[in-house]
Amino acid sequence: MAKQSILNKADQEEILAKLESEKASLENELQKFSKKNPNNPDEYLTQIEDLGSDEDDSVAEVEQYSLELSLEETLAKSLRDVNKAIDSVKKGTYGLCKYCKQPIDVARLKARPTSTSCVTCKTKLKSL
Repeated sequence: MAKQSILNKADQEEILAKLESEKASLENELQKFSKKNPNNPDEYLTQIEDLGSDEDDSVAEVEQYSLELSLEETLAKSLRDVNKAIDSVKKGTYGLCKYCKQPIDVARLKARPTSTSCVTCKTKLKSL
């Protein structure tokens, strides 16, 4: 039988509200320079505008595209993490370490709601 989260209802609601707020913020940031992939709504695509005829303009546009693409990848990964956390809250499995399956400290989850590992396991992983 799978372990259940030990978070009380108030903690779950507080964390879920943080996650939903973070999700909205990430989606808002992503929409500033990218569009949802019509073939995969969980994926965003950064698009390069029409390149100008001036070589200097084109270089600047390609540079801007590179920056936006890097930012998109970071934001999209964060959004995936938030969505996974929201799903696990709804399933009742939120707050369990993915390595040792023990409950993650509530203070850690409140500080970093997308945490998937306890401090002990995270420390062990960093020391490898």
